[in-house]
Amino acid sequence: MTYHLRMSMTNNSKTQYTPLIDFNTYPVKDVLGILLQDKSTKQNIIYATDAYVNAETAALETAPILAQQISGDAPTVRIVPRVQKSLDEQTGRTKAKAEVFTPSWMVNQMINNLDEEWFGRKHVFNTEQEDHSWIPAKGKIAFPSTKKHDWHAYVDSRRLEITCGEAPFLVSRYDAATGAILPISQRIGLLDRKLRIVDEHTEDDLMWWKWTLRAFQSVYGYEFQGDSLLIARANLLLTFVDHYRDRFNTDPDRKHLKQIANVIAWNLWQMDGLTETIPFCKPPEKEVGFDMLDMLNMLDEPNSQEVPVFVRLYDWRAKTSLSYSQLLKGAKQ
Repeated sequence: MTYHLRMSMTNNSKTQYTPLIDFNTYPVKDVLGILLQDKSTKQNIIYATDAYVNAETAALETAPILAQQISGDAPTVRIVPRVQKSLDEQTGRTKAKAEVFTPSWMVNQMINNLDEEWFGRKHVFNTEQEDHSWIPAKGKIAFPSTKKHDWHAYVDSRRLEITCGEAPFLVSRYDAATGAILPISQRIGLLDRKLRIVDEHTEDDLMWWKWTLRAFQSVYGYEFQGDSLLIARANLLLTFVDHYRDRFNTDPDRKHLKQIANVIAWNLWQMDGLTETIPFCKPPEKEVGFDMLDMLNMLDEPNSQEVPVFVRLYDWRAKTSLSYSQLLKGAKQ
């Protein structure tokens, strides 16, 4: 199994990387405003890093990431995955925020262990090789006979990637450590596996969309640094587009993109994992609540001036918002 890094060589022998994520093209460009939303604050996610201040004086740690700063004809901030940053940038981020990314083979091994517990057998989705590659399982994935472990339950099962970075445990468009592009058949993330199951068990278009949406609603992640969070959100969106194209041989329309992007913006949020608050915010005396109307009003543009500090998430099955601590409590039940 051989993968190729997205790069090309120019006449002066300098390595030029093809963007793994492009904020100026479909589909990211079409829903960039949603991907930048912070559903808790009703504003944009913040940089939470000072890595871009030299390029853009307004890009302070506590400043919001603005679409015009990272896209358009003359962007002042260049946000790229860690693997496409310089070695100096990577080292600086490791020292400042202990940022290190897990290679895909290790991600695969860890998720395989989770699936072994769920299915009661090994090698469900793939078989690991000694050279750290893997061979995907052929044919339709077989499920245990119990209803609690059928394919619906697998797709609906909640999964959380803490301090998610670019979300390599959720989706594996590329190896976060090398930049190697992974074809759909070789992808090994938690959401990747759910989407394979949806593909194998749905026959008509409506059922495929229903269970694809439920799969996206079932995975969560949080990250401190805003640039990494934005990349993670874009990776999930691009994963949806990859699967849609693979299924229907066409691009999803803007309506479907907005629905998926809205789920992603809710389910991948910005948070300080030590305080369970928005980065740089002090915990208030009590948490601020949301209702269903709040959730619907935040579909398009952030507009509130009041900024709560505790993170709010959304329970898509119960159709209600909840705090991060409530999410953890529910996962333990």
